[in-house]
Amino acid sequence: MDEAYVRHVEFLGFEKRFFPSQHYVYMLMVKWNNLSEKLIYRGYPEIYTFHKYLMEMFPIEAGDIDKKDRIIPALPAPKWLDSQKSTETRQSTLAEYCHSLINLPPKISRCQLVCNFFKVRPEDENPPAQQTLKRNETFGMSTDKATGNTSEISGPIILESYRVIADYSKTSKYEINLLTGDLVEIVEKSPNGWWFCQCETKRGWVPASYLEPLDGPEESEEADPNYAGELYITTKAYKAAQDDELTLETGETIEVIHKLLDGWWVVRKGEETGHVPSMFLHRTGEKKEMESEENVIRRQTPPPRRSTIRNAQSIHRKGRKSISQNTYRRNSRRFLLQKGDLPNQPRETSNAPTQSLLQERKNEDNLPKPAGSSPGGDLEKGAPLIPPRPSPELIMERCTENTRKKVSIRKSNFDQSE
Repeated sequence: MDEAYVRHVEFLGFEKRFFPSQHYVYMLMVKWNNLSEKLIYRGYPEIYTFHKYLMEMFPIEAGDIDKKDRIIPALPAPKWLDSQKSTETRQSTLAEYCHSLINLPPKISRCQLVCNFFKVRPEDENPPAQQTLKRNETFGMSTDKATGNTSEISGPIILESYRVIADYSKTSKYEINLLTGDLVEIVEKSPNGWWFCQCETKRGWVPASYLEPLDGPEESEEADPNYAGELYITTKAYKAAQDDELTLETGETIEVIHKLLDGWWVVRKGEETGHVPSMFLHRTGEKKEMESEENVIRRQTPPPRRSTIRNAQSIHRKGRKSISQNTYRRNSRRFLLQKGDLPNQPRETSNAPTQSLLQERKNEDNLPKPAGSSPGGDLEKGAPLIPPRPSPELIMERCTENTRKKVSIRKSNFDQSE
């Protein structure tokens, strides 16, 4: 007798349950090859765990060896907390996932792992006891979505994979422990340096500084420094703990010149530059939204800096490029000097061309110097950086013969007209 296998899975909707705590389960009608039909209930975390085991069982078809060989459909990782809205919108993706899964080659679609997952269980036939005050709420799936109307189905999200470069021990219940070499999938990248990750069946926040991408040693999202700077306001005071950090008070306006993925941004305050936690900064001119109590608790402490990680084990021969604080200060000062924003330096007029200090010193050699003046003396006394216009005599002396003739003819014509 042939073994039973699933020939069709139909999504009927989802159910909101209140026992033993509030959660959501999907209702699936499973049709087997022996023409039997069974109603089962599965939560999304369980579906995702099954998906991960399936990927491990068939690494070639999962694209682990070569991405072009992947035929197993992708599935987004679960959220930290499921809401009714997210549960409802996820139905289309799950319906498409099950449809693609059942139509895979028989070695996958009829394997024991798939059959066991869709088999009816005792708790499917006898759901947990309901509370007397709150009854389970059932939400049916629309006809268009149930029949697989692809025009309303959004494509599955493929999560990025990162490798852990050093052991990390969680400091709150919202984080997870990591071991060197673990592979995690990134669900959300927060600019404050805390990333929400999925590691096997664990989900939680981890510092971005403990992760590296699998494809290369550099994160492409980390842009080059912008020495023009963006104006931000400090929302909380910070006292520098290292030499390359800045101490800031609440309510100060600073300029962000480099946004790093580990959540420690390089800022400029006057002529000083240094690292500060981005979680204590807010862009000027933007309305600050009220954060939930959970986010406030989770984000009280800045993530560890990448430079503080010891014995980091990277799979890449080429390490991450890092810019020294001296380079930040030198380039920032050079930018301010050219812009004319340094203290005791007059601003250049809008009509005057922007020149570097080196070019201005070279132009001084073309000017007649008064007796007793020393080289660079005017610059030391705070004289304008743009040199004065040469005298008419000096222009006539250094211009070409053709120019002299034209000037003479024009001058003679002007004298005759008088």
